[in-house]
Amino acid sequence: MSAELHRQHHFQDMEQQAHASRLGMWLFLCTEVLLFAGLFCGYAVYRSLYPEAWHATSGHLDRTLGTLETFDLVTSSFFMVFAIHMVRIGRPRAAVLALVVTMGMGLAFLGMHGTEYYHEWKEGLLPGKYFHYEELNMAGAQMFMTIYFLMTGLHSIHVFVGVSVLAYLTWRTWRGGYSPAYHNPLELGGLYWHLVDMIWIFLYPLLYLV
Repeated sequence: MSAELHRQHHFQDMEQQAHASRLGMWLFLCTEVLLFAGLFCGYAVYRSLYPEAWHATSGHLDRTLGTLETFDLVTSSFFMVFAIHMVRIGRPRAAVLALVVTMGMGLAFLGMHGTEYYHEWKEGLLPGKYFHYEELNMAGAQMFMTIYFLMTGLHSIHVFVGVSVLAYLTWRTWRGGYSPAYHNPLELGGLYWHLVDMIWIFLYPLLYLV
């Protein structure tokens, strides 16, 4: 498939179009980093105010599931890279398989994290009026859980969006929309997925390994 067929009329050539799209994606990713940066700052402030409560409340999170979720997302990034490589060498069917595995691992992450939320709800660890865990009656415990749900909830939304984007890219790959000559949308989707993974790599130690 000729790459020129995908060139928009306002670009001189495909190289310029690819450069512009990558620049746009990097700018978008920067805004996403800024979004989470505010939560990281809030985390740092409240952790400095309530260090003992932070440590005690973190110990009640499911570290086993958190570790599995981390392994799941990091591994999914490998399959994302593998999918792009398969398209580059002209093996779209293998790329489709790798993308399906990546989506499956993203959904598995959401399933595991949903299980965590359910257990925390049953144990009374939801912040606000739903917080009734007797062992954590110290000041700052509810704030930890509030920040925990804000950070992981926002991240889970990004995972869901990422899976939706990958579903579209998988369909396009299956239909022969990408080739060694033109696969820039796959690379952009991969950048977004890697950002999702990178954010979790920071969230995991900050929340589960305090």
